[in-house]
Amino acid sequence: MPEKTINFPCNVLYIPHGGGPLPLLGDKNHQELVNFLKNITPSLGKPSTILVISAHWEETNATITSGENPALIYDYSGFSDEAYKIKYPAPGNPPLADKLFNLLRSNGVEATLDNNRGFDHGLFIPLKIMFPDANIPCVQLSLLNSLDPKEHIRIGKALSELRNENLLIIGSGLSFHNMRAFFQSKDDLDERNVEFDRWLINTCTDNIPENEREKKLEQWSEAPAARYCHPREEHLLPLHVCYGICRSTAKLVFDGKVIGKKTCAFLW
Repeated sequence: MPEKTINFPCNVLYIPHGGGPLPLLGDKNHQELVNFLKNITPSLGKPSTILVISAHWEETNATITSGENPALIYDYSGFSDEAYKIKYPAPGNPPLADKLFNLLRSNGVEATLDNNRGFDHGLFIPLKIMFPDANIPCVQLSLLNSLDPKEHIRIGKALSELRNENLLIIGSGLSFHNMRAFFQSKDDLDERNVEFDRWLINTCTDNIPENEREKKLEQWSEAPAARYCHPREEHLLPLHVCYGICRSTAKLVFDGKVIGKKTCAFLW
């Protein structure tokens, strides 16, 4: 008998957020990404809050922004003055932060609330494209500085009951993040980039048992060209949290290029 499909009010989305502020500065190598973010937003409804797991925040414990009005952190350098004048005055959501904290702790995950930490560009760059009015409360969740893929899936599992709420959960990273390779010719086909991209898409979208998919993601560094595409894995791990929340087949919603490299996005 076929498995019954369950429709959750919560959308879970893993996206590339691009290079620093470039998606907002008219950079032509980000146009595909900008178009994708704009076009997918109407299908996501009007969430009550947006939870972002950003590649640009690592802590010893899973840490949650709990302030009422977090400031912006311009955690990039070397750009025009315009990049440091970007505004995204979305409020925080302290009650949701408390709920995340309690869910994590009750599931054996050490967690911390941070009342002072602001929103980094992994949050405000894509959200300014997707929800420019900045009127939806936002909460940000850190990665663990251990960069352990199994622990990030475990964080997701601890938060799985959030799928029953009207939230949008975004894992904000990049499925390819080799900074040196970004500066190579953007016109040449990068076979190693393509190879890992294909593996990641198949792993997330194939109809396979969830214990097999989970094992593949835990052992992602054994995938073809894995360490070429991710010399350091912080931009991939938001996907592991998203997967842990859902533990199901994802839908490929972006299969394009960012700064000349193949990247992908997934929706659960």
